[in-house]
This record gives sequence, structure tokens and C-alpha cells, in this order.
Amino acid sequence: MNNNKIMLWDNPPYIEHTNNSFKPSITSFVISDNKTAVIVCPGGGYGGKADHERTPIAQMFNKHGINAFTLDYNVAPCHKYAPLSDIQRAIRTVRSLGYEKVAVCGFSAGGHLTCTSATMYNFEAYPRIDDIDKLSARPDAFIACYPVVTMEESFTHMGSRQNLLSSEWQSQELVDMFSSEKNITNDTPPCFIWHTATDNAVPVKNAFALAEALSQNGVYFELHIFPVGCHGLGLAYEHKDIGVWSECACTFLKKLGF
Repeated sequence: MNNNKIMLWDNPPYIEHTNNSFKPSITSFVISDNKTAVIVCPGGGYGGKADHERTPIAQMFNKHGINAFTLDYNVAPCHKYAPLSDIQRAIRTVRSLGYEKVAVCGFSAGGHLTCTSATMYNFEAYPRIDDIDKLSARPDAFIACYPVVTMEESFTHMGSRQNLLSSEWQSQELVDMFSSEKNITNDTPPCFIWHTATDNAVPVKNAFALAEALSQNGVYFELHIFPVGCHGLGLAYEHKDIGVWSECACTFLKKLGF
């Protein structure tokens, strides 16, 4: 297995908005010459990044014969466009390495980041600087795991909204912009979604809203709702009924040519 850390920029955009001059990166979990890969985005409410939703997820994809990369992206304090910039640059960077199909997989707030990458790929989140930025930032598929989908107050995860939007968290314009269910089109890539009905941190209504918008726009998707389970389960191997999600997700990707 090839585990190389790749910096996304020498001089990242919006670095002046971070406390510690954080530099985003990807780490490779490459096992084959197959020219497809998945970028994994851990959750953490845009305030941190959960370890159990990072390397173990990449290793799971490897066990199913799928190349993976983990994304170390900006979290608060950061500019509102910094996380989206990071995932757009990550997708382009993986393409620059020769990967012809690139999917994204995210959990909770990382799920929100994957949703925004799939619905805002035409948005110029950062200034383009080199040949890598000439490549497409549109993922070929996205996997949303108990995702924060909306920023609307009625069923968002308010911590994610406040961390991402900071002092502008009450701006309706930004709430609309970062509510992925409002940005689905018929060009949105295929999507796999899973959630638990009893999630008391990120309401399952987020998954329903995403699925409904995908359905209304004729986008290929798969939705799994498990009846009982808390938030942040990751691979959920200790819950046999929920742990099947990973095999289902890999089957979904393989149907798409991964």
C-alpha cells in the first residue's frame, strides 16, 4: 500500500484566515493500477476531523479493491470557502495523478463537504493557479454518510453551520448557497446515501431532503435508512445491520465503473 502525503498547495488560499497557517493535504491509500479512486472526508462539525472516519474508511475501500485518498481539509477558524476549495483542489489533484474517475465520500459535516463538491463544482471557490486547476472539480459520484445536507435552521446541524459560516451564520444568502438540497440539478453526479432514523445530532430529514431533490432531478441515487443507531458510527462494524452500508457503497461504486 502506498501512503504518501501530498500537499494541495504551496501557498493555500485563505491561509490568512487560519490560526495556525494550516496547509490542506491528501494521503494516498493506493493498492492497484486501476484509474479510479475515492477521496474520504471525515466529519467533525467543521470544528475538527474524526479519526475513525478517515484512515479506517480508506482501508475499507482498499479491502474492496478500490483506491482511496483521505483529505485533511480546513475547519474553523477558516474562511467559508476554504473547505470547498480544499475538496475541489483535491479532486483536481487526484485527476492530475492519472485517475479517470474520482468519487468523494464524507461523514456528517464531511458529508456536507462532499455534497457541496457535487453541487457547487462550477463555483470558483479559489483562484486557479496552475495546470491542475484546468481539470474538472466535478466528482463522478458521491457517498453521503449521515450527512449534514442543509443549512436551514429547521433541521441543520447548527454547530456545522456556525463553524463554516462564522460571523455570517445568519446570512440567508449563505444558508441558501450551502444548502445542498437546493442546488441539485440533472447534472449532479450519482449519489449513495445512508443515515439512521434515530440520529439525534444530524436529523435523518437531511438524507430525505437530499434524496428527494435527487429524485426530482432524475439523478441516479441509492438511499439506505437504518431504523436504530446514533450519530457518528463510521464503519459501524459493531452493528451488523448497519455495517452492511460499506459493502453496499462499494457495490454502488463498482456499478459505476470503479
